[in-house]
Amino acid sequence: MIEILSIDLSNYCSKGCPFCYNNSNSIGETAWKLEEVTEFLKDCIANGIKAVSLGGGEPFEYDGIFQLIEAIYPLCYLSVTSNGLPLENELIWHKLIKTKPDKIHLTIHNPDDESEIKRVLNRLDCLKEIGVKPGINLLVAADKLSASKLAYRMAFKYISPEQIILVPQRFSHTPTPKQLSEITAGQPFQSPSCLLKCKVPGNFVSVSWDKRVNFCSFAQGKEPLRSMDYKGLIEAMSKIEFKSCL
Repeated sequence: MIEILSIDLSNYCSKGCPFCYNNSNSIGETAWKLEEVTEFLKDCIANGIKAVSLGGGEPFEYDGIFQLIEAIYPLCYLSVTSNGLPLENELIWHKLIKTKPDKIHLTIHNPDDESEIKRVLNRLDCLKEIGVKPGINLLVAADKLSASKLAYRMAFKYISPEQIILVPQRFSHTPTPKQLSEITAGQPFQSPSCLLKCKVPGNFVSVSWDKRVNFCSFAQGKEPLRSMDYKGLIEAMSKIEFKSCL
C-alpha cells in the first residue's frame, strides 16, 4: 500500500551543486505544468496517498509552487525539501507566510561552509516563528566527516535529532554506515532506510521531474508515467525492475 509520494517538480536549481543525485542545475528543465501536477497529486491522494513531499530541483524556484501548496495542503500531510536560498528573498518569504506546508526540510550541502550552516540555522528559527515544522537534511561525504560532525552539533542546538536526516552522498565519496554513526558520536540518528541494505521501500514511491517512477529517488530503471493519474502511477510501478543506485 503506497502512502507516501515524493515528487520532483523540475530539475532546475540555481545552486547547481555538482554532486546532485538527479543532476539539477541552473539550465535544468521543467516538465510538470502546474495544473497537471496538481490534478495528478489530487488523484493520488484520493486513492490513498497520505503524505506528499515536494522536491526538485529547487521547489521554491518552481513557478506556481504556492498555488500547488495551497491546493494540496488541505488534502494530506505536505512537506517541501529546499536548499533554503529562495526563502532569503523577502517576496518569497512573505508568500510562504501566507501559504505554508506542514514541514520544510532545509538541506546543508556543504558542511564545511560556515556561512551556509548559519544561513540554514537562522532560517530554521524563522520557520518555527511562522508555525512551519523545520527539519534538516545534512549531506554527508566521506571526505567531510569532521565538518559534518560540527554541523550536526550546531544543528542539534536548534532542533531535535529526529528532525535531522543524515543523507549519505551518492556516486562519489559515499560514507559507510559506521562513518555516519560517527557524526552523532554513536547516538541514534535518522537516515534513508536503505543505509544498511538496498531494498524496495514498503510504502513509498518517487516521481521524477521528467515524469518517471521508481520506489526510490536514487534508483536506476525508472518507468515513465503513461497517464498523469493514480492509475498511471500504479501501472508504472508494476513494470519497475528495481535496481540499486550503486
